[in-house]
Amino acid sequence: MLSFILEFWQFIRVRKKYWLLPIFIVLILFGGLLVISQGSAVAPFIYTLF
Repeated sequence: MLSFILEFWQFIRVRKKYWLLPIFIVLILFGGLLVISQGSAVAPFIYTLF
């Protein structure tokens, strides 16, 4: 996983594609939200947001 992050960062720096960072961060946040909501007591409250 760490090698993927390093390679992605090098790609962004070399190609100057800094606009990809916000998209990548939002995807990570949504993925983390899904992982946290699975089987937790917070799940019903998260589902009401969407």
